[in-house]
Amino acid sequence: MKRADHSLKEIAARFGGRLLGNAETTVNQIATLESAQAGQLTFLASAKYRPLLANTRASAIIVGTADAETTALPRIISDNPYLYFAKVSAFLNPLDSVVPGIHPSAVIEEGAQIAPSAYIGPNVVIGADSRIGAGSAIMAGCSIGARVSIGTDTRLYPRVVVYNNCVLGNRLIVHSGVVIGADGFGLAMDGGRWLKIPQIGSVVIGDDVEIGANTTIDRGALDDTVIEEGVKLDNLIQIAHNVRIGAHTAIAGCVGIAGSAVIGRHCRIGGGTGILGHTQISDHIEISSYTMIGKSIREPGTYTGIFPFSSHKVWQKNAAQLRHLDELANKMKTLQDEVETLRKERS
Repeated sequence: MKRADHSLKEIAARFGGRLLGNAETTVNQIATLESAQAGQLTFLASAKYRPLLANTRASAIIVGTADAETTALPRIISDNPYLYFAKVSAFLNPLDSVVPGIHPSAVIEEGAQIAPSAYIGPNVVIGADSRIGAGSAIMAGCSIGARVSIGTDTRLYPRVVVYNNCVLGNRLIVHSGVVIGADGFGLAMDGGRWLKIPQIGSVVIGDDVEIGANTTIDRGALDDTVIEEGVKLDNLIQIAHNVRIGAHTAIAGCVGIAGSAVIGRHCRIGGGTGILGHTQISDHIEISSYTMIGKSIREPGTYTGIFPFSSHKVWQKNAAQLRHLDELANKMKTLQDEVETLRKERS
C-alpha cells in the first residue's frame, strides 16, 4: 500500500516546531538515522548519535535546538525531538480502520449488544448480556464472557480472553494472549488441604490503556482489581487480585505484582521487578529493573535494588559473606561500643 506524502510545512502546522530548509519537502514514513531512505523523516534525540548525521539518507530530520545547525537537511526544530518523533510516527502510522460487521463464524449469545460500527472477527464468542461499544474491534478467536462491558474504539487483538463481569474502557489496545479477569490466587489451608476462595470481584480498566501480549490481570477476591486511565503495560506482566494501578503509570515486561498492592499515578516500573502484596507505592515513583519491593514507598524518587553481576567465583565469595552480614554488623556494633568506652575513659 502506497503511503500518503506529507510536507514538513504540514507536519509543523499540526505539531508545532520551527522549520529550517525546504518546507515543501515531503515524507511518508519515519525511520532511524541509519536505516532512513529518501522520502523518510528521521530524528536525533541524543548527542551520542550525531556522528550518524553525515551518512543518513533521510529526506528530513527532527532535531533539538542544540543541533539546529549540525545538518543541512530540511529539519524541524523541537524542544523534545523524541516526543515529536513519537507524535509524527503515530500520525504516519495510524491503526488500520475498523470495517464494521460480524463474521458468520462468531457466536453471539442472548442479550449481547454490539454497536453497528463495531467489528467482530472469526470464531469470536461474545457472552450473554455483554456490550461492545462503537468502533471497537474484537479480532479472531477472542472470548468475551457474560456481562462484560467494552467501550468505544477499543481493539482486542486475536485470542484475548475476558472473563465474566469485567469492565473495559474506551480506546484500549489489548494484545494477543492477554487474560483479563481470571481468578486471583486465593487459598486457605483446611486440615492440610488447600481450600479455594471464590474470587467474586471484577476487573475495571479505564480509558486509553494498553496491555501487552500475554499479560494477565486477575479479578478481585472481594473488591475489584482496578487499572486507571492511561496506564501502559508491557508483555508478560502478572497483576494479582485487588491490585490498583494509578493513572499514566508505565510498567515494563516480566513484572510481578502480588495481591492488594497499590501503585500510584505517573510511576515507572522497570522490567523484572517484583512487588509484594499489600505494599503501597506513592505517585511519581521510578523503580529500576529487577528490584524487589518488599515494603511501601512513601516518598517520590528513584529506587533501585539491583546487585551488580560479577564472575561466578567472585559472586560465590560475596554470597558467602552476605550470609554473615548480621553477625558482622553485631561485631561492628560491639567494637564501636568498646571504642566509645575507651574514649570516655581517656577523656
